[in-house]
Amino acid sequence: MKPGVLCIIMFASLTAMAQRDSLPYAAFPPAPDHYGAGTVVARLLDGLGFRYYWATEGLRPVDLTFKPSPQARTSKETLEHIYFLSNMIINAVGRNQIPPGQYKSFEELRKATLENFKKASTIIAGYSDSDMENLRVAFGEKTLPFWNMINGPISDCLWHIGQVVSFRRSSGNPFSNKVEVFLGVIMN
Repeated sequence: MKPGVLCIIMFASLTAMAQRDSLPYAAFPPAPDHYGAGTVVARLLDGLGFRYYWATEGLRPVDLTFKPSPQARTSKETLEHIYFLSNMIINAVGRNQIPPGQYKSFEELRKATLENFKKASTIIAGYSDSDMENLRVAFGEKTLPFWNMINGPISDCLWHIGQVVSFRRSSGNPFSNKVEVFLGVIMN
């Protein structure tokens, strides 16, 4: 192999490793030291972030454009939808309207989504049971209890992450068998 090609491969590998280290959820965060409404929802968001991180790790352009049928969304369109949902989640728990960021690449979209999950988890982990009971979610003209956020956008994100995993398998790039989501670890 030529030295120039080897340098390019090494640079690309180091860049990918540096990006992995700078993104939340490459590893599952430690569990909270107590159970409460806020910490349980935060842990749910951490599980969401961990699954999203590994479902999107190593996606190729062919994976991003894959869709199982003409009527379906592509993987990238599905990831854009997850990003939209992550904005709904952060706005619900942050109690203020945070405008969606702009992204120019899949890497920026991925990073912004992961950061939204992490911010939402960090915020809600500090909520007391009383805070959670009083947390309301604006939805159009309605104001709903936080339960609707769990059965709506949070569950929807999990659903769509499963689609991305299925799509990447169908496009020839299966989800890593080293990721153990039940234990929240990466196996060697």
